[in-house]
Amino acid sequence: MDRSSTAPSRLRAFVRLGRPLFLGGGILMFGLGTALSGSFHLRLYLLGQLAVTALQLMTHYANDYFDYAVDCANTTPTRWSGGSRVLPDGELPREVALAAALACAAVGAITAAVLAVMAGAWTLVALAAIALLAWEYSAPPLRLCARGLGELATALVVTVLVPWLGFALQASPGGASAAALVGAVVPPALLQIAMLLAIEIPDRAGDAACGKRTLVVRLGAARAARLYAAVTVLAYLWLPLAAALALLPARVALAAALPAPLAAWRIAGITRDHRDRTAYERLAFFAVLLLVATAACELVALLVPGLWHAA
Repeated sequence: MDRSSTAPSRLRAFVRLGRPLFLGGGILMFGLGTALSGSFHLRLYLLGQLAVTALQLMTHYANDYFDYAVDCANTTPTRWSGGSRVLPDGELPREVALAAALACAAVGAITAAVLAVMAGAWTLVALAAIALLAWEYSAPPLRLCARGLGELATALVVTVLVPWLGFALQASPGGASAAALVGAVVPPALLQIAMLLAIEIPDRAGDAACGKRTLVVRLGAARAARLYAAVTVLAYLWLPLAAALALLPARVALAAALPAPLAAWRIAGITRDHRDRTAYERLAFFAVLLLVATAACELVALLVPGLWHAA
């Protein structure tokens, strides 16, 4: 680390180390589960969101700490992949990331204990599962991201367990059915996997060099691109099926389908972009955007039903 760096520059580096732009995903998915419940208790919402954000920050700091060698070997990072670049660039000592991860884990644990008193012991189990999967994504001994299991684990945490937590914290006897939760989380879960495939393509060479066997490393870029296309198609084919099975209100399915033209463009583009280093930034950015836009459309349709004419 450059010891001549100023306190403000170190603070900015620490903020970037936490990758704050990605925190929006946890907020969005927790909000989606909350909205699906049909009821709202402010204190439970705020405490639940605090726990989710603390554990998400834990994950970001831990990823940069445990992926240090991989990030150093990565010569094609983007703003969305390859880590925050704070540690490889020497802006902060590596130990700062581990200390921050452990501090965030402590905040998550304390918040989980408070929620257990307010909402029941099940919250401890739910948040412990989220924390364990999030930590073991990059940390040994499991290091799921290096075994081709990180994509599934991330989708399970971010797009299934987090919205389920938001839903369950608000749910009341005789309230909203969990069927709508199932209907709503399938497209984001599939798009989360697609997003991870897209952002792993720029990292593939560095990951392979360090023995980090992500799905993209295991499959190769071409087959990973085809898998991206397949899961993206499935995400949008699910919407009319979910509406027909009454798993989703028709207005929510219609809203979630609005980004489908963007999805079609990206499906066509990934066959080209996965081979073009100059397209890596576009590849990663639009994969993130597609997930966020689809989940956000679902949330808006739930919160503001008057915007949609479909019943």
